[in-house]
Amino acid sequence: MLELQSRIRSMQSTKLDTRTLPTHPAIARLLPGGGLQQGSVYSVVGSTTLLMALLAGPSAAGSWCGVVGVPEFGIEAAGRFGIDLERLVLVPNPGDQWLGVTSAIADVMSVVVARPPKRASDGAVARLAARLRQRGSTLIVLGAWPQSDAILTLSQSDWSGLGDGHGYLEARQATVTVTSSTGGRPRSTRLWLPDQAEQFREVTPLGASHAARETPMREAATA
Repeated sequence: MLELQSRIRSMQSTKLDTRTLPTHPAIARLLPGGGLQQGSVYSVVGSTTLLMALLAGPSAAGSWCGVVGVPEFGIEAAGRFGIDLERLVLVPNPGDQWLGVTSAIADVMSVVVARPPKRASDGAVARLAARLRQRGSTLIVLGAWPQSDAILTLSQSDWSGLGDGHGYLEARQATVTVTSSTGGRPRSTRLWLPDQAEQFREVTPLGASHAARETPMREAATA
């Protein structure tokens, strides 16, 4: 881990010009402060694809990203969705050391994704939050997390591409909703996650009518 930290420090700028990290514009408009904030924590409930949509912007802009405890995180899909694999570090199975690994990666990477195998103690949560603020790292948790600045959920997810009982799933529309810890009404938008060209984009009236001409498949879950 020390060797990895040294290598990343030598390749990544230690100071950014802004405390807001770029992410998908349609999602950024829903987030408090208009984007992913350094030192903040976000929870993503039930969707690895939505997680990749959040990571694509910071990664393409040159940020290092670490993913801890998500063995099903597919690097092929990540690459297709615009995540720079040369600046991506995966720790699929950290076991009981997940919190220590997450903290160590947060020391040197701009964005850290983690899926806790169990609930962390209040003290551990507070210590990790303090480290994130000190280092200016952003934490995205897959699942619930106390003290999240915002929670992102997926609903009304529809696949398209199936014909009369045959064919391939080609694209998906879903509603992304962000609930802020500061209160106020949740904000939502409709996105392609992804479209037929494997791009993340906001649904337009033209896109919606195009999808209506296909046979959608309602997902049984939002995952």
